Amino acid sequence: MATLIREKKYRFEIPPGKKKERLDLYLSNAIENATRSKVQKMIEAGLVKVNGRLVKSSYLVQPEDIIEASHPITPRPEKAEPEEIPLNIVYEDEYLLIVNKPAGMVAHPAYSNYTGTLVNALLHHSSKLSDVNEPGRPGIVHRIDKNTSGLLVVAKDDWTHAQLAKQFSKHTIEREYQAVVWGIFKQKKGEINYNIARSKSDRKKFAVSETEGKNALTYYEVLEEFEFTSLLKLNLKTGRTHQIRVHLSAINHPIFGDETYGGTKIVYGSSLPKIKSRVDNLMKLIPRQALHAKTLGFEHPHTKEFMRLDSELPIDMKDVLEKLKFSS
Repeated sequence: MATLIREKKYRFEIPPGKKKERLDLYLSNAIENATRSKVQKMIEAGLVKVNGRLVKSSYLVQPEDIIEASHPITPRPEKAEPEEIPLNIVYEDEYLLIVNKPAGMVAHPAYSNYTGTLVNALLHHSSKLSDVNEPGRPGIVHRIDKNTSGLLVVAKDDWTHAQLAKQFSKHTIEREYQAVVWGIFKQKKGEINYNIARSKSDRKKFAVSETEGKNALTYYEVLEEFEFTSLLKLNLKTGRTHQIRVHLSAINHPIFGDETYGGTKIVYGSSLPKIKSRVDNLMKLIPRQALHAKTLGFEHPHTKEFMRLDSELPIDMKDVLEKLKFSS
């Protein structure tokens, strides 16, 4: 029996006075839930035309251009299915487990990421996962971004899940991150305290706000300095979406490699070809934000023991730090 493949079509007319912008960047902002990499794949597959012609991702959108795009819509599975995907489990008992999530893995099925997620891997690993979330998110107590690596706690039953969730809501969970960020800090230790709200210019992003959103507090400490970057230790008092990334970008120290919040541009240092070449080479080592959820501490809901688990930095961050140390 043939499978019906549906397409979603888009048409954009660029208004007069529009500032020139790369086609892939324009479409990633214009199409809901699209990412730049997925838009680039659409363009490479010939699914995007400008004024009736196929163009490259680097094409600069001009006023009065007409952009037409389409892409196949993959039917959403009724529920998440088990998949045999390797997991780096650093602790497990009958009530919960701690997994060290690699960068690139989505926590749970969502728009355009219905397979290959942490949930799919967990369903294959364990027959017991909590079921208090909405469908498709069994066991997931908290999340970290797709391109952030590090430790996550997963609940195997509803009571354990609820007790862990209480600790997160009361901000008693210990969460320590490490990040490579742009620039050198005048104050080697401090806090960033800004409300975080949905961005008004791009609904897929977040931004600091004086009047809207929710309070967010991040503590930072400089661990090491290099020529144009620093290695930070970061502790979360609150747990807002993209909190660390937004806060660091707001103080002009975006995370190295963070395409969404300004971390792929040269923020500090010279723009001379020598610096640009070095930055480009570093970006190739870590094509993502250099952020790792290194330490996770919490009270075990059953034993009442305070557990603190630590993880090593992933290879890509280690490689970047090694290069930075060598050239500083």
